[in-house]
Amino acid sequence: MKAVTWHGKRDVRVEEVPDPAIKEPNDAVIRVTSSGICGSDLHLYEVLGPFMAEGDILGHEPIGVVEAVGAAVTTIKPGDRVVIPFTISCGHCHMCGLELYAQCETTQVKEQGMGAALFGYTKLYGQVPGGQAEFLRVPEAQFGPIKVPEGPPDERFVFLSDVLPTAWQAVAYAHIPDGGSVTVLGLGPIGQMCARIARHLGHRVIGVDGVTERLEMARRHGIEVVDASETTDVPGAIRDLTSGRGTDSVIDAVGMEAHGSPAAKIAQTLTGLLPGAVAAPLMSHAGVDRLAALNQAIDSVRRGGVISVIGVYGGMTDPLPMLRMFDKGITLRMGQAHVRRWISRLMPLVTDDADPLGVMDLTTHRMPLAEAPQAYDMFQKKSDGAIKILLQP
Repeated sequence: MKAVTWHGKRDVRVEEVPDPAIKEPNDAVIRVTSSGICGSDLHLYEVLGPFMAEGDILGHEPIGVVEAVGAAVTTIKPGDRVVIPFTISCGHCHMCGLELYAQCETTQVKEQGMGAALFGYTKLYGQVPGGQAEFLRVPEAQFGPIKVPEGPPDERFVFLSDVLPTAWQAVAYAHIPDGGSVTVLGLGPIGQMCARIARHLGHRVIGVDGVTERLEMARRHGIEVVDASETTDVPGAIRDLTSGRGTDSVIDAVGMEAHGSPAAKIAQTLTGLLPGAVAAPLMSHAGVDRLAALNQAIDSVRRGGVISVIGVYGGMTDPLPMLRMFDKGITLRMGQAHVRRWISRLMPLVTDDADPLGVMDLTTHRMPLAEAPQAYDMFQKKSDGAIKILLQP
C-alpha cells in the first residue's frame, strides 16, 4: 500500500509499504477514505524528529471502511464505516473506567513513561503506524472505532477522530461560567472548533490569531476576533474588550511552537541539529517550549480564572511565571483528549443536517495522498489559505 512516511525534518514522502494485517484477536484493518493533517503533525515535521524513525507512517485522523476484524471484535464488522480515535484505548482498564482514555493502562507506553499509545506519533507514544495511508491496522478495535452513518461526506464525521473531541474537552476543561467569556488563542482547526463549541454552548468567545484567513473563518461563525498581527499587546486587547478584567477562561490552542519565543526557538533549532541518539534524551529531560501563547493566556485570563491548555507542549524545563499565576489564583487544566468520552455529546451535532458546529466549513483543501509532501509544506507555511487539509487515498 501507499503511505506517508517520515524521513527527516520537513521531509515526508509517499512510499510503498507492506499492507497491514490482523495480528491480535482484537485488531481490525480499515481501508482509509480520508485522513487529516493535524497541527500536531507539524511538530513531527519540525521539532520532534529525535523521537521519530525513518519510514514511520504518519497520521492520526482517519475515517474509512472496515476490511477485516479479529476474532475478539464483535462491535464492528467488514463494510462498516468508522472513525478511528487518535488515542488507542482498551475501554476496560482502571483508567478507561474513569473515562481517562488517553491514560489507558493497557496501551500506556511505560518504557517512555507516557500515557496511552497514539497512532502515527513518535516512539514516545508507541510508534504505532498511522492513518495517512491506504489501509490502517487498528489495535483495541473492540472499543476504539466509532461507527458513523453511510451517505454524508467524510467531512461530516472525520473530525470525531481528534479535532472535535479535543476541542470539546478544551472547552469543558475551561470551566466557563454560565454566560461567561473565553479567549481562544490560535484559530487553527482546533481553535476554530473550540470557538464554535463555546459559542454553541452560549458563551462569549474572543478568538486570537494573526492569519487573515483564520480570522475570516472565525468571523463567519460569529466569533469576535483580535488580530494578533495588528497589536503588540494581545492581553491588553483582551482586557480592553472585557472592562479591564480579562475573560473568565482562556484556551491555549497553540502549544509548543508559538510565535514570539525567540530564545526557545533557537534552543529547539539547535537541538534538532544534534544526532537523534543525543537529541532525544536531551529533549526528554531538558527540552524547552516556545511559551508565548501560554504567557499570553496567563496575562489574558481574569483573576481566579481558568486556563485550558490543548495545544501540545513537550518541554521538561519550561520556566513559568509562578508568582503571577499564584497571585492571580489561576486554575490550569490540560491533557490529551479522551476521545470516546465526548462522542455522545458530539454525535447528535455532526449527524444534524443543520450542521450547528459548521463541520462542513473547516476543510480548506482536499488533496490526493500522493500530494502529501506538498500538503505538509502548504500547511506548515499557512499558504494558499490552508487551515485544514484532508488527504484522500
